[in-house]
Parts: sequence; C-alpha cells; structure tokens
Amino acid sequence: MTTPHSPDAAHVAPTARAKAAAPRTTTWPVPIGIAAQRAGISARMVRHYESLGLISGVARTDSGYRQYTEADVHALHFIRRSRDLGFSMEEIAELLGLWHDRSRASSQVKRIAQQHIDDLSERIAQMQAMQRTLQTLVSCCKGNDRPDCPILDDLAAGHTERASTVPRKTLSNR
Repeated sequence: MTTPHSPDAAHVAPTARAKAAAPRTTTWPVPIGIAAQRAGISARMVRHYESLGLISGVARTDSGYRQYTEADVHALHFIRRSRDLGFSMEEIAELLGLWHDRSRASSQVKRIAQQHIDDLSERIAQMQAMQRTLQTLVSCCKGNDRPDCPILDDLAAGHTERASTVPRKTLSNR
C-alpha cells in the first residue's frame, strides 16, 4: 500500500494543487481577459495600451471580441515591466519600437535608459529635499494644544524653493 509519505508516493495521481501548478497549454489567439492575466495587467489597461497605439493590429472575432496572439501578450508584458521601472508612455513607445527593430543600435536603448536614470536621480534628490524641509518643520512644531504652528506658517508664507518642492508634472506624468 502506498502512503503519501512512502517512496512510491511519486507514482500516485497528482493532487489538485499539482494539477493547478502544471503548465497550461494555450491555444492562440486568446481573449482579452486571458491576455491581460498572462501579462499581469487588467483588461482595462490592455484596452488603454491599445488606444495609445502601443499594441496594434489586434484581430477580432466576427462578433467583435479582441483576440491576442502570443506576441501581443509578450508585448503587453514588456509594457508592464517598463511601467514597473517607471518609464513614461512616450519612452515605452520608443522602447517598443526599438525592441521590434532588429537593426537597432543598443546605444539608442542605453540613451533612453540613462536619461530615465538621470530623471529618477533628480526626482529622488527633490523628494529628499522635501523630506528634509518637512523634518525641519515638524521638529520646530511643538505639537501641543496651542494654535501656533510653524508648519502652517511656512505653508502660508508661500516660499517656493525649487529644491524643496517637486513639480506636480514630474510626479503625475510617470
């Protein structure tokens, strides 16, 4: 008799968990929900990327449902990974173009990545300056029941030091 812990247990039929972990075979093309799931994004984001022209030429069924190929899903994963690294949509479009261009020079890709590193470094420095300013203001505030508050006084004074603020556009367009 074979028990779950016996050496012959490997010959027993797989459990439900083992079946779920087994690789799935995919018949391509797939509908948007499966494509989104495989790329690790939502169907809404798939439609958004398509509307931006990052994914093009998606086939449709006779009833109008989108059908995504393996290459489409790979591109969606590329986009998701690029977004995870903070690239802008414009940068992603350029990177996608370079990815598809087999005659590209890697220097073009490196230039985009280096510029992104430089932008990130600048944003980090700006945010660190904001943090220092806020730490100073918080340390000056007694935090008691009195109405005097150096934090509010500073905000009301309207000082606009470039080093202590991050332009909204910088944070919102990434």
